[in-house]
Amino acid sequence: MHDHDHDHHDHDHDGHHHPRPASEQELRTRALEAVLVEKGIVTSDAIDAIIDRYVNDVGPQNGARVVARAWSDPAYRDRLLEDGTAAIAELGFAGEEGHTMVVVENTPEIHNMIVCTLCSCYPWPVLGLPPTWYKSAPYRARVVAEPRAVLNEFGVELPDAMEIRVWDSTAEVRYLVLPMRPAGTDGLGEDDLAALVTRDSMIGTGLPLAPATA
Repeated sequence: MHDHDHDHHDHDHDGHHHPRPASEQELRTRALEAVLVEKGIVTSDAIDAIIDRYVNDVGPQNGARVVARAWSDPAYRDRLLEDGTAAIAELGFAGEEGHTMVVVENTPEIHNMIVCTLCSCYPWPVLGLPPTWYKSAPYRARVVAEPRAVLNEFGVELPDAMEIRVWDSTAEVRYLVLPMRPAGTDGLGEDDLAALVTRDSMIGTGLPLAPATA
């Protein structure tokens, strides 16, 4: 487990984005939003526009483009692993929640997983909005204590000899998993490769899709 200190423990940035039973934190967020709108500091349309952007324009497809480029271009892959922030910015993906990006590479010997144990820090510029389970207390606790069991529940079974590394995101540092390129994809271009990259494979709770067979 690679631990990193959290300097900011109160930054659940996205409590009002998911239509599900509201937690106390989400209710506080909604109340704050209502006050800001009522006082004319921000409009509902502006809030909706931000949400729409992250749902429809900034989503896992951005990260998929990064992964596909790394699979296709060894020089880009090297830059991505050396300086994730700069390499991701080369493709035009950057933002408030991705100032410092670290990319960790899956190999036949190592499988990486991402969590934020104290809140829900997440690389929005490349993955969009975090899934509900990423923010849940059970995931945040169990992925540290029993990552292999969590993977099994996601349908991912890894060899016993494979090391599992869990990376703890913070307000300062966000992680992205570079999954292994699936077999049988040698002739595919970047668009086709990107279509195989799932959100969960970039969090580490899933694997890329296998290419379609004729």
